[in-house]
Amino acid sequence: MIKESVGIVETKYFHIEEPIKLDSGKVLDNVTVAYETYGELNKEKSNAILICHALTGDAHAAGWHKGDKKPGWWEIVIGPGKALDSEKYFIICSNVLGGCKGTTGPSSINPKTNKPYGLDFPVITIGDMVNVQKKLVDSFGISQLTAVIGGSMGGMQVLKWMVKYPEMMKKAIPIATTAMSSPQQIAFNDVGRQAIFADPNWNKGNYYETGELPKNGLSLARMIAHITYLSDESMDIKFGRGLQDKDEISYDFSVDFQVESYLKHQGESFVKRFDANSYLYITKAVDLFDLRINDSLIDGFNNIESKVHIISVDSDWLYPTEQSTEMVTALNANNVDVSFSEIKSNYGHDAFLLEKGQLNFILSKFLSESIVEDLMMEKIVTIRENANVQDAAKMMLDKHVTHIPVVTDDYKLIGIVTSWDLSKSIATNSNQLKDIMTTTVKYCHAEDTIEEIARMMRKFDISCLPVVDGDMKVLGLITTDQISNLLS
Repeated sequence: MIKESVGIVETKYFHIEEPIKLDSGKVLDNVTVAYETYGELNKEKSNAILICHALTGDAHAAGWHKGDKKPGWWEIVIGPGKALDSEKYFIICSNVLGGCKGTTGPSSINPKTNKPYGLDFPVITIGDMVNVQKKLVDSFGISQLTAVIGGSMGGMQVLKWMVKYPEMMKKAIPIATTAMSSPQQIAFNDVGRQAIFADPNWNKGNYYETGELPKNGLSLARMIAHITYLSDESMDIKFGRGLQDKDEISYDFSVDFQVESYLKHQGESFVKRFDANSYLYITKAVDLFDLRINDSLIDGFNNIESKVHIISVDSDWLYPTEQSTEMVTALNANNVDVSFSEIKSNYGHDAFLLEKGQLNFILSKFLSESIVEDLMMEKIVTIRENANVQDAAKMMLDKHVTHIPVVTDDYKLIGIVTSWDLSKSIATNSNQLKDIMTTTVKYCHAEDTIEEIARMMRKFDISCLPVVDGDMKVLGLITTDQISNLLS
């Protein structure tokens, strides 16, 4: 275990009391969500990041379970000092609905029959997964996430969060993903499902009580999928045409090449940790994913509020860069604050799990590029010019604040009153707010960078700034304490 790790962690479980209505119209009762968290939620509950896992991932994104030989699946970017710094952020990762690692799925017990659901489990969507994640996030009392981040199917979840809950995150980072599954992607998933269906032990999904699992079908499905996660270059570098445990071709149908042995191993190890029915349901959810409205991705992205950074991989042929740039174009058409990076790698689609250096750099840079909107307090108190000093003093005591913007009836900024101004009122024996408030008030805009605002505050020795829009209407406040906490 390296010192940058979050250390030993445990999977926790959240039970959703109310029924979950699915996109299909069906309802799921007694849903349980398996999740892990890393770091501490701050007092304001403003430092949370949600991590969304890929197709066969789980809640164990970082750290170590007792007795494990390897850490969580995204250990390379989560932990002290890494891009997703557990000493700065409160990081949440949950197993998706339909999974088999603790969250309710087809292998879970159906409360109506007291037997595993099997194919009685309803078909789910990426949107259903996101709705369940939203319930988990709400349970922490978090009103807005610092960011939602994920790759592959996790990236689809990020995109769905952006569309369905646009106000719930400040930043979004979809990685190596697409806004709609293409025919080729659907085809690969379907071949994998057909392999499971063809396994005689699948038994129409009712294999839990027979003790005979559809291992061959699930193993084949994994082998097919795993080919799409690699690139031709990475396979050539890793295997070439090297023979496996032999010096010459056998001229039969045994394993000759290293790449054959590798895929066989991937399939055999996969069946030890994953459920065949879960594979069916999750791949189907991926196939159904399409964020277009009226066949238009521009229309589908018309209500996004978060800052977005899209990341692709240059050697990814499962979700190629062209699909990422299409999303960038659609977001730009909607005036969304979007940026784009392409990871240079020969690993193919799996690069988002492997390219430690590039990922830490890109994620750190985007998360640290904070603007006033990322930090400002929005639920603030204001006061009218015709109020008296006693009104302002009582408001400061009741709300525990030291700065109150003075506004017109339509919330346009005309001044500010501070605890220092109240002291001045005693010295000058003034009772009217307009006699003691500061009218030459400094202010900033939501899109100003934190660095710019920090310089302004130091220059004028200011501890608090009102945030206004183009019409001078007050949107919130930003303080030196908030900036100091961010920069530290």
